[in-house]
Amino acid sequence: MTFANPILLVVGLAVAAALAGAAVAATRRRARALASAGVAAAGVRRARLAGVWFTIAGIAVLAVATAGPSVTVPVSHASGTVIIAVDVSGSMAATDVAPSRLSAAKKAAQAFISAQPPSVNIGVVAFEQGGLEAAIPTADHATALTAIGRLSAGGGTSLGSAILAALSAITHRAVSLGPNGSAPSIGFWPSATIVLFSDGGDSGGTSTDTSAAAAAAEKAGVHVDTVGVGTVAGTTVDVEGYHLFTGLDEATLKSISQTTGGTYHPASSASELDGIASSIDLRLTVANQPLPLAGALIAFALALLAAGAVLTVARTGRVV
Repeated sequence: MTFANPILLVVGLAVAAALAGAAVAATRRRARALASAGVAAAGVRRARLAGVWFTIAGIAVLAVATAGPSVTVPVSHASGTVIIAVDVSGSMAATDVAPSRLSAAKKAAQAFISAQPPSVNIGVVAFEQGGLEAAIPTADHATALTAIGRLSAGGGTSLGSAILAALSAITHRAVSLGPNGSAPSIGFWPSATIVLFSDGGDSGGTSTDTSAAAAAAEKAGVHVDTVGVGTVAGTTVDVEGYHLFTGLDEATLKSISQTTGGTYHPASSASELDGIASSIDLRLTVANQPLPLAGALIAFALALLAAGAVLTVARTGRVV
């Protein structure tokens, strides 16, 4: 326990000790006077002084309260950095999730951002052929919401590049794969999470690149939660004048999340995407925070003082 004003504590306890000493001295004088008169009234004396002792105890507790006591307690809260990575490739214009995969993903991403506390820094990465950082991580969630709102579909998809771009945003330095696709050492970032919205198509990269990027995230302690946007049955979409078939590739997204210790969240409909904000659990950080005790002690002191006053009036007919 710590005190904001220890001097007040010392002064208050000194006053309470002085009052206790005075009460004891008065009791002894009264006992001697009664004894010289041949009267034995120890039980009556204790009953009469009960109110005094309650009052003194109340003053002592009040002295502790005025000193501003507090204790440090561990408190769990969501904190750290979250990167929202949104697939803006041409296949995200497909309408098997109404009104389109990208529109539904943007709505879900904005709902997720709005649900986060100020202690969470949020950044946005849009990716097609390569990762494109749309907003650096910040506690100003309005910036991330605006970045999500202006995303549009076009191009191919590189899931590996998206993960590397998200890691770059987390570490504030360029992250790339090493020779032969080896995972780079970028430190340990256990309070960071990547939430990746995609249909899983990886037309702009290779499975080897994606696996290596996921391994880099795992090595850095960064979880990647993947959100599968689309249906396995799929549909056709117009991309630069071509009619292409596109379906949800759950296997790739599940592989990314499993490698990094994250979770895969299927979302084959707009209603499922609406619930993404509540289904993704960020890791909790335990921090020590001061817990003020003055309010509780003041209430206890008032209760003691009130009890002392009632007992004094009941026993003597006087307040003091």
